[in-house]
Amino acid sequence: MQNRVYCTYFDHNYLPRGLALHQSLQQHTPGARLWVLCLSEACYRTLTALNLPNLVARRLSDFEAADPQVAATRPTRSIIEYYFTCSAAWMLHVLENERDAEWVTYLDSDLFFFASPEPIYDEVKDAAFGIVPHRFTRRLADQRRFGLYNVGWVSVRRCEEGFAALRWWRERCVEWCYDRVEGDRFADQRYLDRLPELFKNVHVIGHLGANLAPWNLEDLRVEWRDGSVRIEDRYPLLFFHFYGVRRRGRYYFNSHRLYHAPFTEVMRHRIYEPYTAVLCKSEESVAPYLKGERTEIIRRPSVGAPHDRVVNVLRSMRGTLNRGLDVVTGRTITVPRP
Repeated sequence: MQNRVYCTYFDHNYLPRGLALHQSLQQHTPGARLWVLCLSEACYRTLTALNLPNLVARRLSDFEAADPQVAATRPTRSIIEYYFTCSAAWMLHVLENERDAEWVTYLDSDLFFFASPEPIYDEVKDAAFGIVPHRFTRRLADQRRFGLYNVGWVSVRRCEEGFAALRWWRERCVEWCYDRVEGDRFADQRYLDRLPELFKNVHVIGHLGANLAPWNLEDLRVEWRDGSVRIEDRYPLLFFHFYGVRRRGRYYFNSHRLYHAPFTEVMRHRIYEPYTAVLCKSEESVAPYLKGERTEIIRRPSVGAPHDRVVNVLRSMRGTLNRGLDVVTGRTITVPRP
């Protein structure tokens, strides 16, 4: 098997999600290295103390020293805009430092694997770059203004075409990367729309089990069959994008109502309960290291922590979040004591 390396970024607010991602990746792709750009010192300190296998933690300050051009944009951007600015540059940094890696793949920290991503690599085997579409439902067609593709999964191959596309994306993000739609730009995400036009061998991932998410559920048939979650009968669920999962007291809530997404028994028991069980244990494992650290409840696209970019829509629906969404679990999953 070719050497495939993964990378992500998060701060201490998103540490439990990052640990859940790491655990699911190790379960389904044993030995895969996950590079983490630690967006707070508390995050770096905790990951260093945990000393998890196949996890490479890097301080933000060290990354900035290696890429001063990216670091120079920080005073001109909000926290989340600066984090988005780092996406392509962080991928490039990992690719340049993992000399034996054939592929480097960026993952949002709120992804969780349910099966091996091998079918994705089978798809992109002849490509230089791989991107995954949002697949917005018909009801959410207006959300395409945030980009046709999602930065939840982005893969680059170590080849001339892969480097060219990645460097172009990094340069565009250094020039402009703001949390608003402006012309044909939105944060780091909408630049991906242009990659298939500008570069050869950019592959759009077609597997429906890749990046299943609240914004693409309504138009899909999701069932439990033969011991696994299946989409449209034929596609096994590879990974789910758990955007918008929040804990309130002893309960976890999801963002399905924001996207008019169904929340079936399969969704509850076969997708969300396994994730929140791991998430709860991750919260317990990091709690001793984060005593005294300030944590935040994020109410819009991650002020202080990265995750999916599509939901600028949350700005106008913030009240919905505050009133509460679908209960994920509560009776079976308890939260750790503070």
